[in-house]
Amino acid sequence: MNLKNIDFEQFKGLDPNDPGSWPILVKAVAVIVACIVVLFAGYWFDTQHQLTDLAKAEKKEGELKDTFKVKELKAINLDAYKKQMKEMEQSFGAMLRQLPSKTEVAELLVDISQAGLANGLEFELFKPLAEKPAEFYAELPIDVKVTGTYHDFGNFVSDVAALPRIVTLHDITITTKGDVLSMSTTAKTYRYLEDGK
Repeated sequence: MNLKNIDFEQFKGLDPNDPGSWPILVKAVAVIVACIVVLFAGYWFDTQHQLTDLAKAEKKEGELKDTFKVKELKAINLDAYKKQMKEMEQSFGAMLRQLPSKTEVAELLVDISQAGLANGLEFELFKPLAEKPAEFYAELPIDVKVTGTYHDFGNFVSDVAALPRIVTLHDITITTKGDVLSMSTTAKTYRYLEDGK
């Protein structure tokens, strides 16, 4: 369609109350303009909000799928988690039984000193220090200084490790004075705090 051939005179004097009498070209232009206006209004007032909501919903769907996958993995492994939890509780109970009660601490101190004497060590220092409470246990440090041979020290450490209660040795220092070897260490045992006491 060439614009030079369009007679714009036909657009003048149109009766807006009688569109049926308009020429075909005018009707076609009016229909096209009306369609464009309706489409634009529909997009502006409805579709663009729906597209925004759709984008939000798609983002939310992705988040929900990720959450579902995490929960699904947990659900699949639930029996294994329960079994592991039961094993941990049993292990924790066994470890708690290895912590001496308040009445057993004196016995344990005797066991440590006996381990040293049985291995031929001479005690220069055996000094229990102040108890240090933690979350559910108390740490009982003991400063120990003994003299003997490397072999005696090794046997002593081995015997302390074999005690039925948990005892750890920290800050081990071995020094020599002539032919005499001296070992300083801090032995720590732990006491379970029953009801925080």
